[in-house]
Amino acid sequence: MVGGGHGLVATADTGRIEAPVTLKAHLMCAFAAFAGIFFGFDSGYISGVQGMNYVITLYTGLQPPPATSKDAFTLPAWQKSLITSILSAGTFFGAIIAGDLADFFGRRTTIIAGCFLYSVGVILQTASTTYGLLVAGRLVAGFGVGFVSAIVILYMSEVAPKAVRGAIVSGYQFCVTIGLLLASCVDYATQNRNDTGSYRIPIAVQFLWAIILAIGLALLPESPRYFVKRGKLDKAAASLARVRGQPIDSEYVQAELAEIVANHEYELQVVPQGTYISSWANCFKGGLFRTGSSNLRRTILGTSLQMMQQWTGINFVFYFGTTFFQELGTINNPFLISLITTLVNVCSTPISFYTIEKFGRRPLLVWGACGMFICEFIVAIVGVTDGQNPAAVRAMIAFICIYIFFFASTWGPGAWVVIGEIFPLPIRSRGVALSTASNWLWNCIIGIITPYMVGTDEGNLGAKVFFIWGSLCVCCFVYAYFLIPETKGLSLEQVDRMLEETNARTSSKWVPHSTFAAEMGLTEKGTLAPEIVEEVERKGSIV
Repeated sequence: MVGGGHGLVATADTGRIEAPVTLKAHLMCAFAAFAGIFFGFDSGYISGVQGMNYVITLYTGLQPPPATSKDAFTLPAWQKSLITSILSAGTFFGAIIAGDLADFFGRRTTIIAGCFLYSVGVILQTASTTYGLLVAGRLVAGFGVGFVSAIVILYMSEVAPKAVRGAIVSGYQFCVTIGLLLASCVDYATQNRNDTGSYRIPIAVQFLWAIILAIGLALLPESPRYFVKRGKLDKAAASLARVRGQPIDSEYVQAELAEIVANHEYELQVVPQGTYISSWANCFKGGLFRTGSSNLRRTILGTSLQMMQQWTGINFVFYFGTTFFQELGTINNPFLISLITTLVNVCSTPISFYTIEKFGRRPLLVWGACGMFICEFIVAIVGVTDGQNPAAVRAMIAFICIYIFFFASTWGPGAWVVIGEIFPLPIRSRGVALSTASNWLWNCIIGIITPYMVGTDEGNLGAKVFFIWGSLCVCCFVYAYFLIPETKGLSLEQVDRMLEETNARTSSKWVPHSTFAAEMGLTEKGTLAPEIVEEVERKGSIV
């Protein structure tokens, strides 16, 4: 029996702190990655919709060419900016709110609530015939996407086995790319419709993703680490047994649960919990430079990593790719080019399933940034020197595709994997929420400013914008080299210890040398000290 003052079977062997996992358990862990389709489809469909003749006429009153010149027949920059960025504004606040809800009500419940909010936003967008209602619908849908995008990463990181955690969380990014591809396909199919179906069909398809995810999550177990945080160790054991595919009384399950419990009690002793406000303040406790436990360093690492992911400029291609290719003036079918770039994104991401576990998180982020900035500078240079030559434009598109390959196989999944691993349990939900909110904040900022940078009626930078993205990718390269730790092959509890004892550049050499269960106290019978179990149950009951 677990809890109630009884000790858990524990171990001092660092190689036995995780139960073996069955194929069924792997598939259960991987299903949650389906949520990436939310993000991908909602981000992707809007690019095509903003380039549709019917939508431009609906919102501007302009008639398609030749009645209106090709350059003038486009949505004004302020409309494209607001339509694109308002979703990210909703997701920013949704992600922060979700951090609290995930601790109070559970990871699964919060994700399912996000599906409901997302559906409400889809209804408003589908019903819209005016600019205002479309914007309102995207704002509401954004709250739902914020809930889902933040907590799915948290959920997957907490239930996935350490040996394939990076690959499983990378599956989220893969589903993002599938969502983008599906959005491009639907946009391509409806672009020439001369009725509201041109934009309503792409929007309405999103109902399907919400239904599938909500039903699937309702059938999956809750995160065992959530139950530990709440002091419900019997439920934690039952949940852990399900996600590992082992009997509840298995010594493997008991030993893994004991390590989670011991690590949680250790963290509570380092940074005691208090009021609601102090629990948020705990995310910012600790020093910036000294060694040892520092929640502040982890929070800055998580939020800045997601900022850097947006600085790569990838969402410029997927948010504004269609209109950017239209404005180059030398491409006959910009919708088809956007579809091709999205297909490259989809085909490249699965490479990370292998490389992120074979080579690690750190090398992927360092060399991925290097590959991206080389490609972006080439695109910018070719565009500036010979941008009106169709052959040069084809070369630009080729290097944009190579740039997408580097992003999709490195920074795309890598940033999400790392933020799910670096936070200790007492602040994990809020740390992941703040990191995800940072992603959406910068997503929003880029969505606002980009139309003014490249719009023919505004900055009209054209291909020169890739000088900006290339320079920012140089920053990403330097950032990854000096600040990203290696977390491959470690349990979340071992990552916690590694971050206390090493720095980013030496982290790959760190090996586990003890377990939290051994340090917090083992009885002569090989169980976790009963007082540790009692403390976790008591503290969880008053959270």
